[in-house]
Amino acid sequence: MSRPLRIALAGLGTVGGGVVQALASPELAERAGRKFEIVGVSARDRKKDRGLDASKLTWTDDAVSLVRSDAEVVVELIGGEDGVALALVEGALEAGKHVVTGNKALLAKHGARLAAIAERNGVALKWEAAVAGGIPIVKGLRESLIAYGVDSVFGILNGTCNYILTTMEATGRSFEDVLKEAQRLGYAEADPELDVGGGDTAHKLVLLASLAFGTIPNQTHISVEGIKGITPEDIRFAREFGYRIKLLGIARRTAHGIDQRVRPSMVKTGTPLAHVDAAFNAVLANAGPAGRFFFEGRGAGREPTTQSVISDLVDIARGNLGASFGWPAASLKPLQPSDPGAATSAYYLRFEVLDVPGVLAEIARHLAESRVSIESMIQRGRSPGEPVSIVMITHETSQASVERALKAIVTSDKVRARPCMIPMEAA
Repeated sequence: MSRPLRIALAGLGTVGGGVVQALASPELAERAGRKFEIVGVSARDRKKDRGLDASKLTWTDDAVSLVRSDAEVVVELIGGEDGVALALVEGALEAGKHVVTGNKALLAKHGARLAAIAERNGVALKWEAAVAGGIPIVKGLRESLIAYGVDSVFGILNGTCNYILTTMEATGRSFEDVLKEAQRLGYAEADPELDVGGGDTAHKLVLLASLAFGTIPNQTHISVEGIKGITPEDIRFAREFGYRIKLLGIARRTAHGIDQRVRPSMVKTGTPLAHVDAAFNAVLANAGPAGRFFFEGRGAGREPTTQSVISDLVDIARGNLGASFGWPAASLKPLQPSDPGAATSAYYLRFEVLDVPGVLAEIARHLAESRVSIESMIQRGRSPGEPVSIVMITHETSQASVERALKAIVTSDKVRARPCMIPMEAA
């Protein structure tokens, strides 16, 4: 067996601790064909109980100083798109050290430039842990689904949102109530906006789009909507129509460019994505003539994410380097975005209106003027003069047409709240 692979590790949280313990396994070294040696670590609190013996580790308070160690690989598990994480990763690559990271925000902002630095210095930049936890989707898109290319990627990429939506459906409770429970259980952060607002999913989606389409990761041209507006009523109506609501990250090639969007979507019951529950993640990739490929697994947590970090380290130990985004950095193309309004699908529309004569005719008139055709409609109960919900499912139409109709409808004094608009995705 050749000499050990020397590793410096920045960040000893849940995942970092898991990496330290996993690297100590003799079986792992045997399978990799090489032992692993941790030659330096950095974390904010040396005294914190991490459930492992850290007394023999070589510590530094300055994570960036790990660049000057004799490590061959730097593992960055700090987080953040700039600051210490960026300085460490950039410095390590410039120093000719391989880098393994789980930092999706960093890569979404700086990924193309860092990949170019890695190639220029003949080292690897690997990031399986940055998207979908333990699911090997990065390797799948980068190394496996390359014969025919990828036409589209649909992903449930945030376990917090999927847990909330699944629990709302199972219990009938409100978003706010289930979010508080998710925070108590540790599924959601004290400040949950990055998750429930869709930002976390957006970071992951732009990375998957780059792998799929050979584009520079681009956060500018992406439509992002979170799940805060979803009500138990929407979930009940979705079930009645034979659908479930999921927060999807969608990247697809169109005739006019790449469409990237994050939004709550109706997914038909019986399809693979519809039955991804709790905090699980899943990705459905359409590889053209090769067909559709479905990946599902735990999207976060100590063991799944540790597994992805270790996978990257084993690749480096075996000499499997390769381009970070599956394409030479110089050939990554600027993303040409499609017009978001041109996207077409059927739509679920919910209106909260006063139960008075003429309100339905007024809504129907605005929809007709925007050339939006209605397939079916539901109104539950009668409450003369009081707010009621009217739900409609449209035939396939453009997003721009529906938005134009809603803009006119919301000006009515009979409409009591912003209409809910959810696309029905054929995933």
